[in-house]
Amino acid sequence: MLDGIRVIDFTNYLPGPYATLRLVDLGADIIKIEPPSGDPARNTGVPEGEETGAVFRAQNRGKKSIALNLKAEEDRAIALKLIAQADAVIESFRPNVMAKLGLSYEEVRKVNPKIVYVSITGYGTEGAMTELGSHDLNYMALSGILAQLKDREGRPVHPTNTFADFIGGMAASERILAGLVSRLKTGNGSYHCISLTDAMISLMTNHVLIEKETGYPYGVNVLNGSIVAYGLYETKDKRFMSMGALEPKFWEQFCHAVGRTDWIAAHFSKAEAGNPVYEELQSLFKSKTLAEWTEFGQRVDCCLAPVLETGDLATFPYFREREVIYETPNGIRQVRMHGDKQVNQQARPPEMGEHTQSVLKDL
Repeated sequence: MLDGIRVIDFTNYLPGPYATLRLVDLGADIIKIEPPSGDPARNTGVPEGEETGAVFRAQNRGKKSIALNLKAEEDRAIALKLIAQADAVIESFRPNVMAKLGLSYEEVRKVNPKIVYVSITGYGTEGAMTELGSHDLNYMALSGILAQLKDREGRPVHPTNTFADFIGGMAASERILAGLVSRLKTGNGSYHCISLTDAMISLMTNHVLIEKETGYPYGVNVLNGSIVAYGLYETKDKRFMSMGALEPKFWEQFCHAVGRTDWIAAHFSKAEAGNPVYEELQSLFKSKTLAEWTEFGQRVDCCLAPVLETGDLATFPYFREREVIYETPNGIRQVRMHGDKQVNQQARPPEMGEHTQSVLKDL
């Protein structure tokens, strides 16, 4: 879909590389500009027997890597020549760094007025927090998202995934595509500044309005585990199933399938101690294993699905049939960004500066 679209990628670590990975899987040509020392993600969490960290290998397949010292006039000139022939630029330095390097949007548009230029920041380019250093956990905390993930004692749970990085990456790729559409309509390039904090708070639409009108801070109350038909239940083998039987037909089909039609009237009853239906449901789920309940959920249409662990994903039938997770020829396990689009499964992460000579020759 993006065949012929070239993006010059100045980003490191996770949000930016994830954004351009999503574009790679749509066919874009991504030229990754790395400093002479390489993207720091190359050296993050390097496992024994590997030369490059998993974070880099997971986010950078199919891209071209060239090494440039942007503080050197000659290399900065090369970067500008690349941008002059590109469709988009993405960068994730702190505010004003690209300006100091002579690669701000104002400078870049002089050599390519049609460029779509996206900056990924923590807090935008204006305001008191602009210059502050932060990470994913900080953005989740400030946006209100972390307060929605609490244990039974009301303490926020430290997530094991970097949601702000990934969602911010999606927002950045979305903005690049919007900029390209705008260029088709107007002939003009554009500048876009993505704040990871803003990307996260955009998930709080329901919560903000409901809290304003009712004072309730946890969004749509039937979706937060407070009713028996929508929640998590432990199985016999200490795994968990997710039940999402909000609509009456799904709840009724579940109740009929387990032989408890007397539960139908308790559809929206509270998931709390003292409610006999809730306590019986807990006991019922603990009577069968995850595999047994998974088979049940495939057979009975009642919005019942297993809580899969990372190691389950590659072999789970849904993902296996769609080849969402696959192995490259050199054994790197990858995840497709768009489940309905085929990808080049031969594509691999580039070696540091691997394409410097070929890209400069073409230039």
